[in-house]
Amino acid sequence: MTVQTLSFTRKDKIARLAAFLYGLVCYVIFFVTFLYACGFVGNFVVPRSIDSAPVMSWSKALLIDAALLGIFGIQHSVMARQGFKNWWTKFVPKPIERSTYVLFSSLCLIALFYLWQPIGGTIWNVTNSTGVAILYALFASGWLLVLVSTFLINHFDLFGLRQVWLNLQGKEYTQLKFATPGPYRYVRHPLYVGWLFAFWSTPTMTITHLVFAVITTAYILVAIQFEERDLVDMHGKTYADYRRQVPMLFPFTHHRQREQ
Repeated sequence: MTVQTLSFTRKDKIARLAAFLYGLVCYVIFFVTFLYACGFVGNFVVPRSIDSAPVMSWSKALLIDAALLGIFGIQHSVMARQGFKNWWTKFVPKPIERSTYVLFSSLCLIALFYLWQPIGGTIWNVTNSTGVAILYALFASGWLLVLVSTFLINHFDLFGLRQVWLNLQGKEYTQLKFATPGPYRYVRHPLYVGWLFAFWSTPTMTITHLVFAVITTAYILVAIQFEERDLVDMHGKTYADYRRQVPMLFPFTHHRQREQ
């Protein structure tokens, strides 16, 4: 009996270590993908960017790009819903559920980077050096705001590392308490604000880039509605009050209501 118990304990430790390493690999893939996304949208460093040379007709390119963005949007939203998680964790262990979500999101983005089809055409082209500097500063600020926002609400929980770390230690996962640090006191979704700056701030807006920006903006506005329903279910009156008092994306767009 003692030998059997030790055997099970050893297997459990190996499983916990494997889950931790899996979560770590998923995080590394995400972070490399995030860095590539900066170059992809900004048209620098990476071999294939959002405005690489067109290789097919604009109609075919538009269909492919819309499909790629749609696939990412569906995956990113569906897998984040609590109902899907309740079903998904019947097959995937709970400690690696978030890491698996992060991995799938990264793979969808990698596919988008590889299969993206530029359309060409120019909507605007800023040549003034001051204007170019301002737009690039807003672009960089957007990516920085995205990253900072994740750390303010616990970066490691958001990307699955906290879950696999607690599991490695044999501890139960505990849901994070609702908090509104830093920019969360002024807008409910500073992370999405960062994405909007990153996607729209460019000296040269091509048709390709405009398609990308419009579709991702539409996705963000829809995704917020589903995300906030989950947050109200999770945090109840606390989040409902927060939603009434703090603007969604644009600070100072309405007066904060006084607590009853």
